[in-house]
Amino acid sequence: MSLVALGIDLARIDRIEGVIERRGRKFLERIFTEGERAYCDARSKTSSSSYAGRFAVKEAVMKMLGTGWAQGVRWVDIEVVRLPGEAPTVSLHGAAQSIAKSRGIGHIHISITHDGGIAAAVAVGETD
Repeated sequence: MSLVALGIDLARIDRIEGVIERRGRKFLERIFTEGERAYCDARSKTSSSSYAGRFAVKEAVMKMLGTGWAQGVRWVDIEVVRLPGEAPTVSLHGAAQSIAKSRGIGHIHISITHDGGIAAAVAVGETD
């Protein structure tokens, strides 16, 4: 395996919380998959932090893919999956999956952290 690309992003937790308060379910459904919403909503005290972390991952992956919000990549094409007792992983769908394949990215490693009102994420794309 070899490194293909790297992306990093920061998200202010209070900013994400404010957008959720103003736009509600419409925002959540546009940005997050059903599975992501279920995971975050189950954490009533830290749901904003969890949403901010996932938002940062999506931005980091878009940067890693070299697309930003362009080339047909939708927010829900990048899904953060967290199985009990395991580290979070990323599952790509639609245009994001196609772009990753075309760039030779077969595996994506992510890391998420939260501190001082900030959520940060790193995404590393590798060949198979």
